[in-house]
Amino acid sequence: MCSHSISIHLSSQGETEKLARALAPHVTGGDVILLEGPIGAGKSFFARALILALLDEPEDIPSPTFTLVQTYDAPEFEIWHCDLYRLTAPFEAQELGLEDAFETALCLVEWPDRLGKLAPQDALVLSLETTDTPQARRANLRATTPHWCTILESLDV
Repeated sequence: MCSHSISIHLSSQGETEKLARALAPHVTGGDVILLEGPIGAGKSFFARALILALLDEPEDIPSPTFTLVQTYDAPEFEIWHCDLYRLTAPFEAQELGLEDAFETALCLVEWPDRLGKLAPQDALVLSLETTDTPQARRANLRATTPHWCTILESLDV
């Protein structure tokens, strides 16, 4: 077991996109990224940038705020973008089929606290924070598995 964390200052949305593009070649089906942060921190923006980096053809990537889940077909695996803000109990996430998706799809989960004990322990946690500069963010990435620790150690941003 490993434990690795990095903190990155993102001075613009362009740097947030750069982080997503740097992460894209390393993710695959069965990976889960838990996106934490307050409303407006950039969780959906980061998810959208990562999804676009993985698709062969660009497409509209709406926020799943009202649909709860949006799915996309990357060349090698399916992508699930989930916004769990409106859930009130972890069993509602089970009803969405998230546990099965965690096994086969790349899952980007906003508001992962709504998962409770269903949150995968082998996920990458990406916490975004606002700063005093309007477009700037602080990205904190935490991993506890060799898979993610290796990725974080080699991430070029």
